[in-house]
Amino acid sequence: MSIFRTKNLDHMVAQSKSDTGLKKVLGPMDLVLMGIGAIVGTGIFVLTGTGAVTAGPALTLSFVIAAIACGFAALCYAEFASTVPVAGSIYTYSYATMGELVAWMIGWDLLLEYGLATSAVSVGWSGYFQSLIAGFGMRLPVELTAAPGAVAGVHTIINLPALLIMLVLTAMLSLGVRESARANGVMVVIKIAVVLLFIFTGARHVQPANWQPFMPFGMNGVMSAAALVFFAFIGFDAVTSAAEEVKRPERDLPIGIIGSLTVCTVLYVLVSAIMTGIVPFQQFAGVDHPVSLALQYAKENWFAGFVDLGAILGMTTVILVMSYGQTRIIFAMSRDGLLPQRLSKVHPKYGTPFFATWVVGIVFGLIGSMVPLDVLAELINIGTLAAFCLVSVAVVVLRKKRPDLPRAFRCPGVPVVPALSIVFCLALMSFLSKTTWIAFLIWLVIGLVIYFTYSRHNAVLHKQQ
Repeated sequence: MSIFRTKNLDHMVAQSKSDTGLKKVLGPMDLVLMGIGAIVGTGIFVLTGTGAVTAGPALTLSFVIAAIACGFAALCYAEFASTVPVAGSIYTYSYATMGELVAWMIGWDLLLEYGLATSAVSVGWSGYFQSLIAGFGMRLPVELTAAPGAVAGVHTIINLPALLIMLVLTAMLSLGVRESARANGVMVVIKIAVVLLFIFTGARHVQPANWQPFMPFGMNGVMSAAALVFFAFIGFDAVTSAAEEVKRPERDLPIGIIGSLTVCTVLYVLVSAIMTGIVPFQQFAGVDHPVSLALQYAKENWFAGFVDLGAILGMTTVILVMSYGQTRIIFAMSRDGLLPQRLSKVHPKYGTPFFATWVVGIVFGLIGSMVPLDVLAELINIGTLAAFCLVSVAVVVLRKKRPDLPRAFRCPGVPVVPALSIVFCLALMSFLSKTTWIAFLIWLVIGLVIYFTYSRHNAVLHKQQ
């Protein structure tokens, strides 16, 4: 059936070595920093507080469980990224293994994940930015500080800082990936320095008594927190979207994926352990700046401004990398004919999908500035977990279909590791709310309608038949 037609793997591998217009300028350190840039942000500066209320001091265990789920999926991603280094991430891998309809649906799913992630993080960025300038006695008009209806009893029109940061980073991405990677690298170094400074400063104020009881809400609390803080790890898969702009993808992509995930896991566990060791976990209820609260509790108020700066830079790099990943997935889907062809046009001077970049920036900038985003973290999580399940299935399918294909990196323990990835992801998905599942299914139904009315008939593979 045409809905299950697959792309030719040999052609895709050859395509990755040809000139697609995208510039091959990224090395392994760029990719590790890109992964860290996408991961360390809202999760560590905001969600750690919510997670602490849900799991207590056992939040550290929640992070480990979420990291293990990501780790199994990362090994599967690494095999694909090094074997088929083509833009599009899991969308491209699915197209080569499980067929066009599955590829379209997961691509549609990723558009939701990456797009709403940038919108959600832009709102968090706005909050920390307003907190920072308030320290200097400056305040925006209240109408420009939040989306309509976001603050009960307060008349607001638009979240202007959220929109502006999206537009600034869109301009940066549209002008070149090398320039964006350099800016990301600088910001990542600064924010990691801030996180490390928190670890060394906060460690002196830890009271081990605050870690008792360690698991106040049992394993159910730990798993619920893991399903929530899973959002904190989203981003390492965006590294695979850079495949066609990497100098040596067969070696560098696995380094970027696994390296960034490892560094961030260590940082998350240390930060959550120190936070819950300084502040009794009950006091994080309703707090959207848990790291700052821990420092205030420890009477290290001098450091609060540095934390605000680290949070702002952290969220800036998340928006930058997630926007980058989304534009490359749109680029790949458009090149295959599943989306309008104009979205895959590469700018002759800047070597970027210029039009697609601006479409993403404007649309999701407006969403972040105009729509209250209360349940976004869960909605983003369910989309990502679904993607991780599919990449785990796809790596097994590819092993069966093409055992002869050269693989620079091989996922160990196939099919056990992919199976564990699926089990962990499904377990985390089961702890998400009913509302999240309904919203996710509605988004998938919309995707099906678009596929059968437009994408199926305009696909490049359809025209070749």
